[in-house]
Order: sequence, then C-alpha cells, then structure tokens
Amino acid sequence: MEFFEKSNAVKLRSHLDKYLVADDDQVETRQSRNGSSRRAQWVVEVVEGKEGHVRLKSCNGRYLTASATPFLLGMTGNRVVQEDFELGSEWTQQWEVIREGFQVKLRSWCGTYLRGNGGMPPWRNTITHDEPYSSATQNWVLWDVENVKLFEDLDSFSSSVSGDLCLWEPPSPASVISVKPPLKNSKLQRNSNKFMSGKDFFMNAKAVRLRSNHDKYLLAEEDEESVTQDRNGSSKNARWVVETVPGYDFVIRLKSCYGKYLTATNHPFLLGVTGRKVLQTQPERLDSSIEWEPITDGSRVKLKTRYGNFLRANGGLPPWRNSVTHDIPHRTATQDWVLWDVDVVEIHVQSSPDQNPSAPPLPHSDSLNCEPHTKSKSFKFSRQESSDSSVSSPRKAEGRIIYYQVAEDDGSVEDEGMQGYSLVFKGSGVEELTRKFEEETGLEGIIVCCRSPLNGKLYPLRLDLPPNNVTMQVVLVLPASTVAREFEQQGLL
Repeated sequence: MEFFEKSNAVKLRSHLDKYLVADDDQVETRQSRNGSSRRAQWVVEVVEGKEGHVRLKSCNGRYLTASATPFLLGMTGNRVVQEDFELGSEWTQQWEVIREGFQVKLRSWCGTYLRGNGGMPPWRNTITHDEPYSSATQNWVLWDVENVKLFEDLDSFSSSVSGDLCLWEPPSPASVISVKPPLKNSKLQRNSNKFMSGKDFFMNAKAVRLRSNHDKYLLAEEDEESVTQDRNGSSKNARWVVETVPGYDFVIRLKSCYGKYLTATNHPFLLGVTGRKVLQTQPERLDSSIEWEPITDGSRVKLKTRYGNFLRANGGLPPWRNSVTHDIPHRTATQDWVLWDVDVVEIHVQSSPDQNPSAPPLPHSDSLNCEPHTKSKSFKFSRQESSDSSVSSPRKAEGRIIYYQVAEDDGSVEDEGMQGYSLVFKGSGVEELTRKFEEETGLEGIIVCCRSPLNGKLYPLRLDLPPNNVTMQVVLVLPASTVAREFEQQGLL
C-alpha cells in the first residue's frame, strides 16, 4: 500500500511500458504509450475497513471494474471496464494491492489479477483480469506505479473530484515521479534479513567481479554495448564499479569499464523465448532499468530487476552459450544459472583516527585483478594463497570426455564428420548422463543415442557406459522429433 499512500492519483505502467488508460467512450480500458494524457491518470480511493484495498477512478469519473463478461468466448480473461459506483456491486471495483519487488499486482474480487495483454490482435493493448497460467505471461500482471500530483492540497482535490474530472490539466513533467517504496523504517526492512544479507556482498565495495555458475565472469564487450561471459577474470572488462541508489537500502547499479550501466532491457534475446537482453547503456535519466536488487542464496547472490527477473548466465548451445539475459528460471536445470559469486576487487578506503598506522594497507584493484579464481565463501576478502596449486595449471578433470551433437527432426546431424561439443562425465549411468546433458544444453526430455557402426542408424542408450573412461561420441534427439516417435513405435523407449 505504500505505493498509493502519498498520492491523490497514480499512473499504472504495464510490462510492455504502456499505460493503463480510460477510453473516451467511458466504458472501455486499454494500454497506451501516451502517459502524459489525462486518460492515464487514476484517482486513488482507499476502501474503508479493508486494509490494502483501493478503488481507481478514471478521468471520466467512473471506476475501474473487474466485470464477469469474458473478453473472448472460450478464453479465460474477463473484461475490465469503467462503471459508475453502485451499492451492491461496489466489490467489483475494489482492488487489493500486492507488492512484488519494485512493482505491484492488483487482485480483483474473484482472485484474478489486472493484466496488460501483449501478443497479436485482438489481444494486443487490451486489459483483462485473469490468472497468469503460462510462465510466459507471469509479468503481464505486474505494474509500475507512478505518483501523479494533481493538486496542491487535499481541499482543492475534494472540491474538484465532484466536478467534471475531464477538465483536469495534465501535470507538468516535474510533478510526475516514479514511486519508490519508503524502505527506511518500513516493516519490510525491519522483518527481512534476506535483503540486508544480500547487500552485505557489496558492503564497502568500490568494484567487483561477478562469476557465474559456469565459472565464467560477467564481461563488458568492447563494442560498449554487449554483455557476455568469459573465463578471463583478469581482464579490465570483468570489473564493475558499484554504485548505491539513493533512497534504497539494498539496490545497486553496476558500471562497466566503459562508463556504461548494466541494463535490463525489454528487448527479447530471441523471438519466441522468455529471456530479455542485458546490455551496457548510458541512459539520459537514471531509471530503474539499471537498478539491481542483491538477494542472497547461500554463499552467492541473485541480482533481481524491477521486472522480477534475475540476471542469468546462460549455458547450452549457441546462441545461448556465454550469453547473459534477465529471466525467471522456471526449470530445475537452470535454477543455478541466476546465481553469482561476488569477488571484491576494490574497496572504499575509510580513514579512521583509531587506525593503526603500522597495519598493512588494504588491497586495491591492481593487486586483486589477477587473483586466483576462488569462490567467495564469505562477505570478506579471500586471502591471497601462496600455494602453487591455486595458480598452476588447472587440475586434470576426472572422468570421460563425451562429444555430442544435436540431431535434426529426421535424425540427421550437420557436419557429420565433426566431433561437435564436449563435456566431461564422471558417472556411468544413462539417466545421470541425460540429466547432465539437460543441464548443459538447457533442453528438456532429450534422448541420448549412439549410432550403429553397422548401418549408421541411431539407437537410444539403454545400458550403463563402459567401466573404462574411454572417449565417446553420442547424438542428442529431441523428444518431439520424428525420430523420437519412431523410437516409440519400435518400442525402444
């Protein structure tokens, strides 16, 4: 409710960066990019006797209402319209405000949520209330709240709402600000140790390196726009300057060596998939797209965006391999892709009159840029190890090397003579190997196959691997492919 407590009126911005607007027909609602229009302004009325519930009145003097009329026959979403206040049905105009990170969800009388729809017409730009059953539509019920200052005092506000609200003048740009929750002295801050411990990873840090679950570092590319992963942690491109966000106790910005900010954009990484691009940008105004909320997870952190997504280091096959997106890990195999180790490479030196002058100086970035790749098991610095084992050549991996390729729909493989990609596998069971491939590639339900030396046909692996760690060549078959259906017909699965 803190999003609505200090405002006469608000604007609601959907995940598509469009505003909830009331149409001039005084019935329909939709989304529009024109946030300066009076139709995007909604007067807030707190519902007496119901904590956390509000009504939203449009410039037409009518209330945002969750109707029982389907938007399209056969679909789950119902229409959201403007209606006059009427005793006996006023509960359809009440919305429960539920905080979700930097955003809110508005829950209707029947347990569904106000949803800004995307996709193709007739869905595009529409507003319904529904449950986000699909993982791809989870963000459609999240709204950014902008505080709109319509009047200087509540007396003029009260005397004006009874008149023609359509005569309101749009507020000046200076009077429209993004609402940021008042975290100081808030219940959330008092009761949550999760956020505080997340911030501790960056306490007094001036610059850090972020190491992904794939043991690769978050890297700012030389094109000064792209962000990738790389094993070269000693590069200056792996160094990110930490800035705290004023007014927040657990939100940071990360600036690359090119002076640009790590930014969660709204551009899809690939059409048809959920991950969105993470880039280096230098926005004219420092907005929430460059703000990251550290959340602790054991000895590592997750970096959460204002959209509720997480900074994700992708594995698998190109073009996913070494890419960085922001997304929600819905599958178990990719849960660890949003976890990061934090290596502090430079700190803010704070002089103290009680500091012992004979004490050794604190380490700076020059002495830490080439430190060994050690995990940050605590929030303090890892000590430099003099042991040759930490800086010598990497230990030889135990297990067998397995080369693999992904088959086409008919079972064919491009570049048949090539070895393909590889991984090191220590076990011998086929089920364990299949899980390993799913984690490595990001694919689900794959079938691990070998090719017969007699006729060249593919057959699913069913027996354990040979006991000696010999190099193997396998082919991964997708579960929805033609060759997988043939396996089922032949009783091989």
